[in-house]
Amino acid sequence: MKKRRLLSLVMAASMVGSLAACGGSNTTSATAATTAAQTQGETTTAAEASKEQTTAASGGETVLKWAMWDKDLTAYYKPLVEGFEEKNPDIKIELVDLGSSDYQTVLGTQLTGSGSDFDVVAIKDVPGYTTLVNKGVLEPLDDYIAKDGIDLDAFKGLTDQITVDGKLYELPFRSDFWVLYYNKDVFDAANVAYPSNDMTFEQYDELARSLTVDIPGQEVYGAHYHTWRSAVQLFGILDGKNTILDGTYDFLKPYYDMVLAEQEDGVCQDYATLKTSNLHYSGAFSQGNVAMMNMGTWFIATMIDKIKTGEYTDCANWGIAKYPHAEGVEPGSTLATITALSIPTNAPHKDEAWEFIKFVCGEEGAEILASTGSIPAVMNDDIAAMISSMDGFPQDETSKEALQTANLYLEMPVSNKSSEIETALNEAHDNIMTGNSTVEEGIADMNEKVSAILAQ
Repeated sequence: MKKRRLLSLVMAASMVGSLAACGGSNTTSATAATTAAQTQGETTTAAEASKEQTTAASGGETVLKWAMWDKDLTAYYKPLVEGFEEKNPDIKIELVDLGSSDYQTVLGTQLTGSGSDFDVVAIKDVPGYTTLVNKGVLEPLDDYIAKDGIDLDAFKGLTDQITVDGKLYELPFRSDFWVLYYNKDVFDAANVAYPSNDMTFEQYDELARSLTVDIPGQEVYGAHYHTWRSAVQLFGILDGKNTILDGTYDFLKPYYDMVLAEQEDGVCQDYATLKTSNLHYSGAFSQGNVAMMNMGTWFIATMIDKIKTGEYTDCANWGIAKYPHAEGVEPGSTLATITALSIPTNAPHKDEAWEFIKFVCGEEGAEILASTGSIPAVMNDDIAAMISSMDGFPQDETSKEALQTANLYLEMPVSNKSSEIETALNEAHDNIMTGNSTVEEGIADMNEKVSAILAQ
């Protein structure tokens, strides 16, 4: 099937709504899904949906069961299925919604039970992926990838970071990554040039300082950092030399020094105040007195939607730029979160399941995702152009080029100790940013606690 015909199926799909983000998470609640279904008067259980779709498939067609979440709230499921089924008329896809809030727990229970017959499963996060791999319930994809000559370079390093003992058990289809949002009106008022797509951290810090206004009642903040540790700590992994699982964290010192100095000089808002007030990053940026803010691409849909509805009026003239980088690091190196697909070891139709995964995670699926406003894991010039042509996306060249990344680094790589490490890093981050410990003391605390966790 030609691309033009495939795209005609999906371009009418509405742009995906903003998905709630926490440290890069892109999920919505099961309660919201239930409410949406009830509003339409058609609350349907997973079992009922399964029965209906299985009955609809006839004439010897193969039915693949796809475990996922938020079926009625996610714009890309339907066009992905329609695109695949048109290309593969002998295969039908049955969506089985396991809910959002406890998805990975429910999926793990289903796959370790004796009655599971899923052919394809969506993987929500890296810790959940690691758990399923350790339980031995996911099929290695390496033979399929080799057979079809899949070019893993298209994933810009992501697949290397989710390889376990030399094997790959999932393939990403969505990938949100971090960019620099900026308010053009703030720059224009200060007569300062907009951010470029090739800024070192030193240049970024100088730019933020040049935009800062500390007059009481007229404050302008050159930069804003949300209270997630990732907003500061993960600057340090963009050179590809370190990861957040290393057990030694001295490489974080320059970035903590920079942000704390900005905080002391009023360049950014005080961390303790942000924590106490529980100010969301969207609320901070929408006030119109923040020049630049590092945040994930999931915020693009929110910006477009809130500006269209008139809720955001003080940041309507906005743009994005590539993440700042350390000296010598390739521009476009940034942080990423992924959503992926896997085949369970007990899948009834593994070959057909691979055909579906290959479609969704490849360029055809990426074009469908882009047409709904979502960021696919595979990005080329054509796909980036589709996203940047959405109504409401900034039309300057810098913003368009910011969608092209170089190296993508996972916020939390694969590890069966990621939850414990996350806790230790969060505690140290909070102590450093609130002044309860010095940068040196906080880093020493990270080194000690994470090294002990890794040694267990």
